[in-house]
Amino acid sequence: MKNGLIIINCIILSIGTCGGPLLTRLYFTNGGKRIWFMSFLQTAGCPIILIPLLVSFLSRRRSNRNPNNVENKAKTKLFLMETPLFIASIVIGLLTGLDNYLYSYGLAYLPVSTSSLIIGTQLAFNALFAFLLVKQKFTPFSINAVALLTVGTGILALHSDGDKPANESHKQYLIGFLMTVVAAVLYAFILPLVELTYKKARQEITFPLVLEIQMVMCVAATLFCLVGMFIVGDFKVIEKEAREFKIVGSVFYYALIVITGIVWQGFFLGAIGIVFCASSLASGVLISVLLPVTEVLAVVCFREKFQAEKGVSLLLSLWGFVSYFYGEIKSGKKVLDKPQPPETELPILPVSDSVA
Repeated sequence: MKNGLIIINCIILSIGTCGGPLLTRLYFTNGGKRIWFMSFLQTAGCPIILIPLLVSFLSRRRSNRNPNNVENKAKTKLFLMETPLFIASIVIGLLTGLDNYLYSYGLAYLPVSTSSLIIGTQLAFNALFAFLLVKQKFTPFSINAVALLTVGTGILALHSDGDKPANESHKQYLIGFLMTVVAAVLYAFILPLVELTYKKARQEITFPLVLEIQMVMCVAATLFCLVGMFIVGDFKVIEKEAREFKIVGSVFYYALIVITGIVWQGFFLGAIGIVFCASSLASGVLISVLLPVTEVLAVVCFREKFQAEKGVSLLLSLWGFVSYFYGEIKSGKKVLDKPQPPETELPILPVSDSVA
């Protein structure tokens, strides 16, 4: 069951990591200018989570009604989450909303390739925060993976200065660069914070409960961005922006908005799913591995330059990915092969034939 969840979460995280930035950049390069709106879309797809939550609730209710279940008289809870976990999820959600704004601001002025290489630096911060918050244990393989992925990101940074879009000023490029750096550091903090929340929760963490946590986080992040949209007046100009959109027009605009919200939800759901099934470091490693893939897709979709450095970075990222998961498989085999302590046998008491 757990292996199946890992595979599913890896798939949807891959779709979100690669597709989310590309769709967001497609919006900005074709006339879109609403940064708060794009921040809002990153978590606005959360109603999709209601589908598996409903299935989980119906399954629990059917189980409780089973006459063979000793707890069949208990009323099925609609929500599994308790108050402390609910409050923690709201706080993390607000931080996620802020991170979404910082990332969207950077992507409005940076090419996808440049944005991806900056986001790649989150792995080093993720490893640091995982060590400080959840006492993450490092193996030679995980250290090697972090080093390779960090070096790959550094190699990409060597020739990023030629990626500035022609229609952006140096000031806009610089601010976008700094915003993306802060977004990378903040998200590197959020992932271990989610793992810490799992560990400190005073209730059993199941996958349906993880879905509830994700739902609360996304609602809090969405409301945070909605406030920003009201302040800057995004709702007043969305209809006009749809009519003036460069590709096809309003039909394509609204289709792009819906698809973007769904794809970004895959990113967030997959990320915290990997944290639940493995660790925050594993989630950070997988995100970093997928960033060079996003770069290749950006070259194909937006005709961005693909220097030799990006090819080297892709190879280093794949090497780091294989190193990390080889270490995890090897560690798992050591646990399985570890000899179990023999069962303690009680000595046989002598039987006396004498009669007292």
